Amino acid sequence: MTDQPIGSGVLASYASHPSHSRGRRHDEPPAPTRSAFQRDRDRVIHSTAFRRLVYKTQVFLNHEGDLFRTRLTHSLEVAQLGRSIARSLGLNEDLVEAIALAHDLGHTPFGHAGQDALHASLQAVPATDDEPDGWGFEHNLQSLRVVDELEERYPAFDGLNLCFETREGILKHCSRHNARRLEAQEPGGVAHRFLHGGSPSLEAQLCNLADEIAYNAHDIDDGVRSGLITLEQLEAVELFGHYRRQASAAHPHLQGRRLLYESVRLMLSDQVYDVIDASRERLTASGVDSADAARRSAPLVGFSDGMRQRSQALKTFLFRNLYRHPQVVETTGRARRVVDELFRCYLARPEEMPPSPGREHGPRRVADYIAGMTDRFAIREHERLLGEVLFP
Repeated sequence: MTDQPIGSGVLASYASHPSHSRGRRHDEPPAPTRSAFQRDRDRVIHSTAFRRLVYKTQVFLNHEGDLFRTRLTHSLEVAQLGRSIARSLGLNEDLVEAIALAHDLGHTPFGHAGQDALHASLQAVPATDDEPDGWGFEHNLQSLRVVDELEERYPAFDGLNLCFETREGILKHCSRHNARRLEAQEPGGVAHRFLHGGSPSLEAQLCNLADEIAYNAHDIDDGVRSGLITLEQLEAVELFGHYRRQASAAHPHLQGRRLLYESVRLMLSDQVYDVIDASRERLTASGVDSADAARRSAPLVGFSDGMRQRSQALKTFLFRNLYRHPQVVETTGRARRVVDELFRCYLARPEEMPPSPGREHGPRRVADYIAGMTDRFAIREHERLLGEVLFP
């Protein structure tokens, strides 16, 4: 069974069809030339939060070099990988692209260091009637807040008013207490599966995996470029070492960056083909014949067991040798200090933030403001308010 929506190729029966979407939070007439998911993608691209991603850190802070990945280039790479795999599996490429481009909209400046610092700052705030379970920060939930509430582009509603399917894919992870709150506001909505089981759409599952494939590959590239890890170290990692040897065998005189690029290219290609083959087998064996049937099933899009193990070993290597490298830890320590001190300053002096009509100037408002900052704006604000230069 197939269908052919506006602007898309032929879709498999288990794909998400725009004509079968669960709709938007606020009713809108359909666009005459675009499917619902194409419209979502366009809204994300034109959002303020998306433009800010160009100056938000992936691993290396924005001031450390112009060629390191940012949240924007990462999101584009996730979208490219996701669309390539979706096309082969008969999934909806436009939905995959919309989710991929939006999945990091809620990320803080300074990457995971900024996220951890903001979470710790919020947790230090005493619980209130508004937050009886205590305060905290989750970047997936913040991405949903951006598209549901924080973007201010339309006269009739806050946010971007995206389709359920796009919002479902954006909310990759969610704590139970936040899921309960979302479920109370939107029964049976995007947080339902975190309380009652089930899976997101196949397109959302694919974006989760494309995210992992993309950051493993580009963190190898950025890590070697920075000098913090070497090709010789990576040789011992089974997943990368196999393709480095393959590249050297095919091109004996290849060295330096060309050897690195060819090794990463071969690794990416094999991972993509592995996902396609393993996912096809699971989809066939499961017998799912609709997007809703896929949601009732265990996750179906993923690596083979062997590739999953090799990918996990690479992630472990990068965690120990790159993300926890002393130079990275020292830099991210300063980044955490910037976020923590900005939070305390704005909480005590909310007038230092721009006016926000209709929004209370409490801890969540402060967190929203800081999460929306780019690396360099956060650094400038810290220098302005605290008078210290932590990043010369």
